[in-house]
Amino acid sequence: MELKYLKVLSELYPTVPAASTEIINLQAILNLPKGTEHVISDIHGEADQFFHVLKNGSGAVRAKIDDEFGNSLSIRDKKQLATLIYYPEQKLDLIEKSEPDLEDWYKITLNRLIQVCKRVASKYTRSKVRKALPPDFAYIIEELINEKEEVLNKEAYYNGIIDTIIRIDRARPFIVALCNLIQRLVIDRLHIVGDIYDRGSGAVEIMDHLMTYHSVDIQWGNHDLLWMGAASGQEACIANVIRICARYGNLETLEDGYGINLL
Repeated sequence: MELKYLKVLSELYPTVPAASTEIINLQAILNLPKGTEHVISDIHGEADQFFHVLKNGSGAVRAKIDDEFGNSLSIRDKKQLATLIYYPEQKLDLIEKSEPDLEDWYKITLNRLIQVCKRVASKYTRSKVRKALPPDFAYIIEELINEKEEVLNKEAYYNGIIDTIIRIDRARPFIVALCNLIQRLVIDRLHIVGDIYDRGSGAVEIMDHLMTYHSVDIQWGNHDLLWMGAASGQEACIANVIRICARYGNLETLEDGYGINLL
């Protein structure tokens, strides 16, 4: 290796133990299964469709449910669990109105979600999973998804945690946190290929979400470049953006999204 690269590395890893530790960590990561890379193209400002595809990972969530439960769950139960993971808040609103024994449903559902969470977390290091955990429940989730060899009666230990979550009325937010974590872990890296902007009215919402996404890269499309040109003041691009927005009845992107009053 060239000396100039070694000098740069020496700034990051100044001692032999530090360099050795990083080599071991990187080798351990290479031995793990490759994370799922999700490619989405031609969004065209359609926010609802984009967020639905993102929530289900183009079927990756359902595949993890099938892998985990096989034939031990009915197709109906698998669909309900998948829907809960995609839209936890909305699904919980329906369940809490219709379920006669809500406490029992909470217990069953929490156990199933923990199993799915273990499955999707299995391809990552503990350190990477820990960084993805929601702060409010980080310690509890880590306890539930990692085996503790020193605990003799594991079933009683984990059931005790779940019973406490239900007893203190934290089951709903905990379920939401688990569902969001599963969505987060099922996609390791997101690739956006072209045209976030165009006829749809949700481009601003999509961009705001991508700005906070954990791992994403974007290949800009011709419509995206048009909007960049308009944002930089190029008059032909500005005219074309207004034309497209007017043609598709999408002036709200300009007026509500960017505060540009056309009247």
